Amino acid sequence: MTRAASRQRTTKETSISISLDVDGPEGKVAVTTGLPFFDHMLDQVGRHGGFDLTIEATGDLHVDAHHTVEDVGILLGETFREALGDKSGVRRFASGLYPLDEALVEVALDLSGRPYVVYDVPFGEVLPLGDPPFNPEMVEHFWHSFAVAAGITLHVTKKAGRNTHHVIEATFKGVSRCLRDAVRVEGTGVPSTKGSL
Repeated sequence: MTRAASRQRTTKETSISISLDVDGPEGKVAVTTGLPFFDHMLDQVGRHGGFDLTIEATGDLHVDAHHTVEDVGILLGETFREALGDKSGVRRFASGLYPLDEALVEVALDLSGRPYVVYDVPFGEVLPLGDPPFNPEMVEHFWHSFAVAAGITLHVTKKAGRNTHHVIEATFKGVSRCLRDAVRVEGTGVPSTKGSL
C-alpha cells in the first residue's frame, strides 16, 4: 500500500505544490517558501514525521507572510488527508511531551476526521523571526489551517518556555512526532465504531 499524494494550489496570493509520502522510504525533505524560518519549521515536519516531503511555495511576501503560511497549511493538510486514504489500520491517536532546551510542549491528536483545534501557546513579547520576517503568531494559524484541512483533532499546550524559537520548534517537532505515531499501521480495519474516519 502506497500512502502518498501530490497537490497544487494557486490563488492570486500564492502558488504552492506539495508532494508527500507518509511512509518516507527515502527520507527526503525539500522546502522552499521564501521564509527561511518557516522552511526550517516545515523541515521538522518531514524529518520528525518520517515523511518524504517536498514543498515549493511562492507568495505575496511583499504584503506579509500570512497568505503563504495559511495556504501552505491548507494544502499540506489536504495532501496529508489524501495520502492516508481511508486510514485502514492506523493507530489513530498519539500524544506526548516534547522538550527543546527550556521549552516544553504537550501535543495530543486524533486522526478523527473531525477537525478541532485547541492551541494554548502564549508568548511574551512577539518578535519576528528570520528575514523576510516570520510572525510567531502565525504558528497557531498554520496548525489550525493544517488540522482543519486534514480532518484532525489537535491539542497543543505550552508547558514551559521563554525562547520563542525554542517554543515554536518544540511545537513543530511535537506535532510531527505525534503524526508519525498516529499514522503507524498496526491493524487492518478502520479504528472507529462508525467504520470510517
